[in-house]
Amino acid sequence: MLTHVVAEALAAYVQPVVVVTGAYQAEIHDALKGQPVSIIHNPRWETGMASGIVAGLTEALVVEPRLQAIIVAVCDQPYISAELFRSLMKKFTTSGKGLIACTYAEIMGTPVLFGWPYFNALTTLSGDTGAKQLLKQYPDDVATVPFPKGEIDIDTEEDVKEII
Repeated sequence: MLTHVVAEALAAYVQPVVVVTGAYQAEIHDALKGQPVSIIHNPRWETGMASGIVAGLTEALVVEPRLQAIIVAVCDQPYISAELFRSLMKKFTTSGKGLIACTYAEIMGTPVLFGWPYFNALTTLSGDTGAKQLLKQYPDDVATVPFPKGEIDIDTEEDVKEII
């Protein structure tokens, strides 16, 4: 699943692509060997999603200090595509909004694009809340793109069987 999301990001010309690892660091590193991505280990991965966002953003800014936006994506959504990443970027450049979220199942969720004015807020996140709180806090600066099947994620072996 991770290699799929990385391939789609690369196909959309998202740069830099930063992969944040927690558990299974060695396996993930091996699976992505030779890919033009930055891999950063998050030693605080057990504290929740926020620590991964902070680690990824910090690394992305090291790789590209003039970064204007980031897309936070998870690797358990099998229907993520390069087209979806391109839609997020296009909406960012055409909408004048600083937060671009995907919509599915009547909610806003990942992947989400965050413009640079939100980078400081992202670095202060903690726990397992992720960055969804920023979407709620700044609703006037949010635009959305549809993500058909975005609600489908793979968390268990049963989920895999159901998809197949």
